[in-house]
Order: sequence, then structure tokens, then C-alpha cells
Amino acid sequence: MANEEDDPIIQEIDVFLARSLVEKLYLFQYPIRPASMTYDDVTHLSAKIKPKQQKVELEMAIDTLNPNYCRSKGEQIALNVDGTCTDETSTYSSKLMDKQTFCSSQAASNVSRYAAAVYKKGELHLTPLHGILQLRPSFSYLDKADAKHREREAANEGGDSSQDEAEDDVKQITVRFSRPETEQARQRRVQSYEFLQKRQAEEHWVHLHYYGLKDSRSEHERQYLFSQGHGLAENTELIKSPSEYLMMLMPPSVEEENDKPMAPSNVLSMAQLRTLPLADQIKILMKNVKVMPFANLLSLLGSGTDPTAVLRCVQQVALLVQGNWVVKSDVLYPKDTSSPHSGVPAEVLCRGRDFVMWKFTQDRWVVRKEVAAVTKLCPEDVKDFLEHMSVARINKGWEFMLPYDEDFVKKHPDIVQRQQMLWMGIQAKLEKVYNLLKEHLTPKKQEAQAARPLLVSGEQRVNMAKAKVKQNYGQLEKEFQKQKAEMKSSDAAAKTDVPNVLIKEEPVSAEEPMDTSAQEGLSKGLLNGLHPAQGSLEPLNGHLPGGCCDRVAQELKAFVASTFKKQFVLTLSELKRLFNLHLASLPPGHTLFSGISDKMLQDMVLDTGCKQILVPFPPQTAASPDELKVYALWEAGDTYDQHRQVLLELFSKNYRVRRNVIQSQLSQECGEDLNKQEVDRVLKVSFCSLW
Repeated sequence: MANEEDDPIIQEIDVFLARSLVEKLYLFQYPIRPASMTYDDVTHLSAKIKPKQQKVELEMAIDTLNPNYCRSKGEQIALNVDGTCTDETSTYSSKLMDKQTFCSSQAASNVSRYAAAVYKKGELHLTPLHGILQLRPSFSYLDKADAKHREREAANEGGDSSQDEAEDDVKQITVRFSRPETEQARQRRVQSYEFLQKRQAEEHWVHLHYYGLKDSRSEHERQYLFSQGHGLAENTELIKSPSEYLMMLMPPSVEEENDKPMAPSNVLSMAQLRTLPLADQIKILMKNVKVMPFANLLSLLGSGTDPTAVLRCVQQVALLVQGNWVVKSDVLYPKDTSSPHSGVPAEVLCRGRDFVMWKFTQDRWVVRKEVAAVTKLCPEDVKDFLEHMSVARINKGWEFMLPYDEDFVKKHPDIVQRQQMLWMGIQAKLEKVYNLLKEHLTPKKQEAQAARPLLVSGEQRVNMAKAKVKQNYGQLEKEFQKQKAEMKSSDAAAKTDVPNVLIKEEPVSAEEPMDTSAQEGLSKGLLNGLHPAQGSLEPLNGHLPGGCCDRVAQELKAFVASTFKKQFVLTLSELKRLFNLHLASLPPGHTLFSGISDKMLQDMVLDTGCKQILVPFPPQTAASPDELKVYALWEAGDTYDQHRQVLLELFSKNYRVRRNVIQSQLSQECGEDLNKQEVDRVLKVSFCSLW
């Protein structure tokens, strides 16, 4: 008791298990780097991996301009490796050792006990590691230098005499016939070191693309370190019922399991299903049914099941489409599988099915030919996708099989909001993979597919309108009186609390306001099964509660300042994309969900010390208006402020500038004689987001 009083509990931290990067997350252990290879200066030139062996090879650049770098040694090593001639096969094309290769080895055979942790706002998010690799310098260039040395020695020794050549032509040959290999000899050969080395050498390298620490794509991938829907998604590995925990402590013996009668692999009774954990039950049901309303899912799980726990689990295996849950593509098409029709790998099938699901978040109708033209998949695969979630209608297309579930959308707005954010990320990936045009991003109207309208005369229309007005007059009068009373009450409240009223400024120009409720880029029609009016989080009449306006401004200013400190130059389109990613990482009900327009975001950018760079883009450019608006941080407080300002002045006069012009202008304005590598460094530091 005394020890417990001396060591009290200071803080309790919630722990969440993130599953988005399972079997994808590796920990690299770098060696101690020399002074000429600091973490800020290292550039990954290339990277490749052998997935089965978990072997990685990285090629990193060495800062040859660093004062700690010995240039004479670098030149000597390059000369020993490549010799005097330089061609495409040379290891060091610059005649200087300017790069270093690192090869990996497994640090631990069992990494199931290790995880990567991220602590944020009182929450600890854990992601299991798939491998821990130690990187060590590779000295293969020394082997190449030794081979060159032996070749030179052999050439210097000169040719042999003609007599020796004649003697070499006549040799005795012994012919032997190999005996049939026994099973034991074959097993020994398979387990031998030479055979294993040969098998490892046969595996092909998979080349990777490296993204820097400050790249926007790296920031997007880092969001997966947080539990997706951690406030809503259940981590079944951390939450167990007493019976499940007892089963983990005392698992059934192998003999008892063998005594159970074997059922077909594709048949599972409801009694057997309910013996499984809740997450496995939901996964099996969604995998077999594929599309299901939430109410039906609850009824299949039996009475007494917690709806909140079901909501947490279903988001791990399904996505929300028009208020209904549709099983995820990677559940139907696991890794290392292929199409039974065309043999296409599972990754391509998942992208194609995600495109079909995303089209149904836009509209209730999908045309099969359009899906086949975009995904470039065979008709049988496309038909399978559509049959999973829709029904064919003659001369109309494919209609989503279930009606829009308004009850679920009204009861669970937080889940709908988070699903909208996930669909925005899926849309961004689909746009890059399929190069989607604007006609694919907007839902098609169904007027062409609708039946031919009846011809009605003008007099008939007037009579119908009059009858409708008379019919709805009483209801309209009640609504008018109700609105009038609400306006009076709001005016009275505004007079009593004037300082706490914020008038939301909308843009005067023809620009559309940026909707931070994940509806940007998916305007018109349904988004994730939600009508825009139902999913909007805009404040009433542009007014925010007292004190909320200051918090919104502070949060928005902190986001803008931190973003421009990482990436000094951004277009409005890229800034809005980063802002939506930031919103996706925030908990539901955050102050930034109150609604941020384009003008508010642009004004905040200018208030944080940034300037708009009026780049004279050509009139025939295909860029959107948001991509033509360029903002830059004028003074960041680092050594490159003056260089950056000179570059921004150049690009304000012409959208395309030659490198020699940039080099001469920097040398003239800054009074420094910069070489090509230093100019490249200035460009990379100043325009890291556009590089």
C-alpha cells in the first residue's frame, strides 16, 4: 500500500490499434552516418526491394561539397572502380564517389512483438511492424575494382606462345554419366547454402519511388499511422469478452478440434458464426452478402449485440455507399490472388471495383461501358463488380440494389462525415491512376434515359399550378409565420450579444466556396449516399457561437502557418487538398468543421505573412482557377529568404525561366557566385512542394 501511494497514476492514455499499414510497415535502422551525410543532406537516388526475402537496397547521394568530404579519396575510389574511361556502365559518372549503397539484413526473425507508436492529443496509436531491417554499407564497388585490376594484370602479362596454344587445342575429355538423384540427396541439395543463394538471386528486384519527409504524399501516408475511425472503429485485438479472453488463455486441444465434424469450406451455420469474435462475424457476413443496410446487419448478429461495437467493426471491412454498407474490395480480393476470368492481379481488381463503388456514391445509375472504358478490364470482371452491388435495368444501365438509407444517415452524422473523408482519399487515388476527366467526376443526368415526357399545353400548366397553390396554401402560411417568428427571435438575440456575432464573408467573385465537409470535387448529386443539405456543417446564417470564431481563426492560422513552413510555395488547389487531409485527422465535432470558405482561407494565408505570386500563365493552359493561384511564404527566417524572393520575382514575370537566367540573377542579386549544384539546392529548398 505504501508503494502504491508513493507511485500514483499520473495520466491514463487510450491505446488504439491502427490496421491500415499492416504487412506494409518496415523499420529501417541506419548506421551512424559520417559528417558528410547528415539527415538533412541525404538524398535517396534509388530504392529497390525483394518482397519475399524482405531485402532492401538503397542508394544515397553523398554531399561532395561538405567540408568534411575528402575529394582526393573520392576521386581515387572512382578511378579504381571505373578506370579512366566513362560510359553508361560506370558506377561513378562524375569521376567522384558521390553515392553510397546500403543493403539490408533482418534484425529479428519474429517482429510480432514490435509496433510503431504515434502519440497525439492524449491518444497512443500502434501499428504492428512487418519487418525490422538493418542497413549496412555495401562494398560491391571494391569487388568491381578488384576485377578491373585482375583484367589489367592479365593484359600486361602478354599472350602465350604459339606452341602453348597448339598444346591447349588438344585436351583429353572424360565423359561421366550422372546417377539418378535420390530423395535424400535432393533434400540435402535443396537445403544447401548454394541452392538457397541461387533461389535468392533468382528473385527479381522491385524498384521503388522515394518521397521525401516534407512531401505531401508522405504526409498523406502518415495519416494511416492513426487508427481509421479510432473514435468509432473497434480494436478487437485490445477488447475481448471474458469468454474470448479465457479461450486465449486456454485454447482447445488439437484432438478436440479434430473430433469436430468438418463442414464445407463455404458453408457456416449461424450457430457456428456466433461462436466467432464480433469482428469475424461481421467480416464473414459482409463478404457473403456484399451489400447490406445497418438494420439488417444488426438483426443477423442476434439480440443483445451492442450497435456501437457493430459500427466500430463494420468500418474495418466495409464502406458507406448511399447509407448502406458495401464490403471493401481488398476483403473480396485478398493479396496475391488474381481474377478467375482474366488472371489480372488483385491490386488491379480492387482499383476497378473501388471505381464502381465511387461512381455509386455519385449517382444511383452506372453505365457498364463507361466503367470498362476507364478501368480497361475485361467485361466479365466488370460484370462481377456491378452484380455485387447493383441490378441491371433494360435500356437504363445498372441501378444500386438498395434504396438510400436516410434513417442511418440522420442517426449517425459523424460516421457519415468520416466516410466522406475516406471517399475523398479514394477519389484522389483514382484520379491519378485512371487520369479521370471532369465528365467522369460529375454525375451524368438521366434525362436521356428517362421516358419521353408527355406534352402539356400552357393553359393546363397554369391550371395545375393554381390547384397546387390552393392545396398547399395553408401549409405555406404556417411555414411563413414560423420563419417570421424565428427571424424576430434571432434579431433580439443579435442585439443582446453583438460582440459575439461573426458575419461570415463569402467571396464576391464567381468562385465556389470551399466546403470542408468533404464534399469538394463531388458536387451535384449524392456523395456517399448523402445529400449536400443533410451533410453540411455550415453555421446557421453564417453566425458562429460566441467565442467560437476566435478558436476557428486560431486553429486555421496554426494550420496555414505550419503548412507554409514545411512547403514554402503552394497553389490554392494543393492547399485545399492538404486542408481536407488535416480535417480527416481531426476528431468529429472539431471547431474547424464549422465551415471555411475559399475567401477565409485566402485571407488567412495573407495574414500569416504570405504573398500571392501573380504568375503569368499562358491563356491556353488547362489548369483550373485554383491551380493558377500561387501563394508563397515571403520571409521564413532561414538563410534562403533572399534567394527565394529573387526566384519569386522571376516567376512573377514569366511562368517559365531558364536555369542559366536563374543562376545569373541569383549571383547578381545575392552577390554570390553559385554553381549548378548550389542553384539546384536553392530551387529544391524553395519549391520543395512543386519540385
